[in-house]
Amino acid sequence: MTHPAHPAHPSHQAHSADPAEPDDGTPGPVALYRGSCLDELRRIVSGRLSSHHLTVPGRQQPAGCFRVYHEGGIGFYDLSYGAEVRLRTEELPDFYSVILPFTGGLRVRANGVELPGAPFVAGPGDQVAMEWDSRARNGALAVRRETVEQALAVRLGDLPRQPPRFRHHLDPADPAVLAWVRLARQFAEFAVSPLAQRSPLGLQHFEKLLVDGLLDAQPHSFSGPSADGARAVLPSALRRATAYCDEHAHEPISVGDIAQAARVGTRALREGFRTHLGTTPLAYLREVRLERVHRELLAIADGRASGTVTEVACRWGFTHLGRFSAAYRRTFGHPPSRTVGRGA
Repeated sequence: MTHPAHPAHPSHQAHSADPAEPDDGTPGPVALYRGSCLDELRRIVSGRLSSHHLTVPGRQQPAGCFRVYHEGGIGFYDLSYGAEVRLRTEELPDFYSVILPFTGGLRVRANGVELPGAPFVAGPGDQVAMEWDSRARNGALAVRRETVEQALAVRLGDLPRQPPRFRHHLDPADPAVLAWVRLARQFAEFAVSPLAQRSPLGLQHFEKLLVDGLLDAQPHSFSGPSADGARAVLPSALRRATAYCDEHAHEPISVGDIAQAARVGTRALREGFRTHLGTTPLAYLREVRLERVHRELLAIADGRASGTVTEVACRWGFTHLGRFSAAYRRTFGHPPSRTVGRGA
């Protein structure tokens, strides 16, 4: 599990609810480090989350603590330094990090842009700089990239070619975001509860709930199509799909590729083609390719190009010549050999 170390700013105070320390002998978060050696703390945090630079601008003696509540498809940690510190991450690796403030204050810059404060989310490729005040203790929810992409694939009908990018600031004025933040805090409590120890399947369902909730609550680069993967495709999405077929007909593209270009799920894509065009995505692609073959055969017939029916058909992805010839005849009313004026 990897997760970004995030820079925070003391100007934004956060005194939010904190996962309670168990006082009845039940399991609690495990301390990965307690002490005053910042180099050791940075090494341990970097190994669990992401590589980062750490400096202490004042003379206050640090008293750091790094704890883990859960590690799986999702990891939940909390971190404090006991002194004012400045953090700067490298580009985040293949995971998403959500910083949830518990106590103290922090300031944050994501990719050079200052955010209104925490909570916030960063993902693969992002760089974060933070300033923590001496009282700051922050939760860190780390979600593997593949976990997010698999949840998104259910909505899109296929895995996204690029990792989704979230809007960095989680706005607590949004009721859905606020509910998700509360849910994340509850996850930390549940993860160290006796029930979680007894019900690993329940814990996995809670992980899934958090990921799906984040995709629904926080705007991201796939928010449009993921909102309802089965809704009817709008004409604009169909235009994107048909344009993609026109531009990439010479390539071995799939329904998933067309759906991604249209920014809808495969189910919605098929429904849109059926409703608006009376066909399927692959049937439409086949018609585009047949039209390209027809044009090339006409060019050969006119002496503007050279080649055979077989060569042209194969170039446009028709490797079964019998099926190709039958499809061509249905479309143009005669076999391809008549178009070119000679046999294949």
